[in-house]
Amino acid sequence: MTAPVTGGTADPVTAPGAGPVSDPGAAEAVAARPSNSDLEVVRIDPDAVAPGGVTTLHAFVANVGPDRTASSFRVVVTLPEGVTPEEPYFPEECQVLQNGHRVRCTFPAGLPAYESATALVPMRLAPTVELGELTGGWVSVRSNDDRNDTNNLQPFTISVVENVDS
Repeated sequence: MTAPVTGGTADPVTAPGAGPVSDPGAAEAVAARPSNSDLEVVRIDPDAVAPGGVTTLHAFVANVGPDRTASSFRVVVTLPEGVTPEEPYFPEECQVLQNGHRVRCTFPAGLPAYESATALVPMRLAPTVELGELTGGWVSVRSNDDRNDTNNLQPFTISVVENVDS
């Protein structure tokens, strides 16, 4: 399991290379300046599950650099029809939106270049979901830092099977 984003974040009063800032308004301007980072969603399909069962989506986001993120970022999971989110989420602060069709997880600034963050979203399939491949699920990432939005969205597929071997 991938841990939450850790590592140092820029001190809002002393940004890297900027020296101390004496004007509080200037500190906000320094902290709000985006970094030269590129967040990318990496496709990871959840484990197979039987109708009525629970599987967990690993919404995996990598910072392909070259800089550490200077802003927070949001990972949004859109669930396919017949699937509902089920607590506990990781991070705990994830929020369910659009009547259970989306889950949004916010990560703090400071994701180092070439590191990753993962939101864990358990999902329950309705007992009426048909066997086969369930499509229509998406993982997306948004950040003020992200300079390349062509890699911010990936679909996922859930294999719906009769029985799951342990």
